[in-house]
Amino acid sequence: MAERAESHDLLTLGIEEEYILVDAVEPRGVEAVEQVVDLIPDAIRGSVQHEYLRSQIEVASPPQLKLSDLYQAMRELRREVAGAAERAGTRLLAVGTGPAAGPVARVVDRPRYHRMREHYGDLSPGQGMCGTHVHVSIPDGETGVRVLNHLRPWLPVFHAATANSPLFGGRDTGYASWRSMMWERWPTVGPTPYLESLAEYETLVADLEQTGAMLDEGMLYWYARLSAHYPTVEIRMGDVTPTLDDAMLLAALARALVATLLRDVRDDVPAPKVSHPLLMAAHWRAAHDGLEGLAVDLATREPRPAWRLMRQLFDHVRPELERHGDLRIATVLMGRLRAHGTGAARQRAILSQRGSVDDVVTWLANATRGDMID
Repeated sequence: MAERAESHDLLTLGIEEEYILVDAVEPRGVEAVEQVVDLIPDAIRGSVQHEYLRSQIEVASPPQLKLSDLYQAMRELRREVAGAAERAGTRLLAVGTGPAAGPVARVVDRPRYHRMREHYGDLSPGQGMCGTHVHVSIPDGETGVRVLNHLRPWLPVFHAATANSPLFGGRDTGYASWRSMMWERWPTVGPTPYLESLAEYETLVADLEQTGAMLDEGMLYWYARLSAHYPTVEIRMGDVTPTLDDAMLLAALARALVATLLRDVRDDVPAPKVSHPLLMAAHWRAAHDGLEGLAVDLATREPRPAWRLMRQLFDHVRPELERHGDLRIATVLMGRLRAHGTGAARQRAILSQRGSVDDVVTWLANATRGDMID
């Protein structure tokens, strides 16, 4: 039995999710973010913001201690934003990329986004690339850097579990997460490097800005990073997931893993120094196969069934799932993910059964709003 946790020992959680807006009738993306934002209820307006393209919108939950409170906050955000989207004549999709062919969306009319478009050119074609970012609280930045070192070999498992973008331009790309392939064209996207200290982290960030690889710290797109605004570690390599079930499982596992790694840091357990090329290969495999194929076991450097590594992650963090009060619901959600498959697997099943991208988009819209699971 895990020790009983005091509330001050528990880690807080927050989630950011990005969505695509599509036409109410056709599955193509539409530049409607301004109209949707204008229809957002005042009660949640502070939790909703623009993203890079006019066919995207983003929400961010307040930090929470209880997973049930996080679920309620995200449930309200998804439903209210989906409702605003429908009133604007669009649909809200929690999907990594726009599944159907459509015009390339323009950037939102903000000075920062115009600078990015001018400096980096056409690195974000299509209707948008949408991810999930999970924030887990940490005591300080120095500890956070050590946690990032320990996180590196675990993140390909999260990458596989969140795969939700197999379709692009109306066809199957052959990847469970095509968003990942598109996203990696940006110069700072990739695994977090192994860093010895917070000072080295900050120096590297400054150097990357100096080179022009990023315009500001917000463009540090490593798969895990220290938040520039909150005392958190931010895990950010995954596609946005179609259902809140998937998002809550990701959040619970992320918190339990960070809590587990904090114990390793306090006990001076050395972080494994996995090579960058091997990490890149593991993330490529995760994007290609999702959970339905093979994954790279970074301990043995061999391919193994991805679900076996997912189970290994769950078992590794089980004590912290229990300590944070999440074990029961995480067990249920793991069972549902195992039964239904990732978002990528579910999209492909619908396409195979019904043969229509329109049907996939309808399912995604319903799943995003929470009207259905499958």
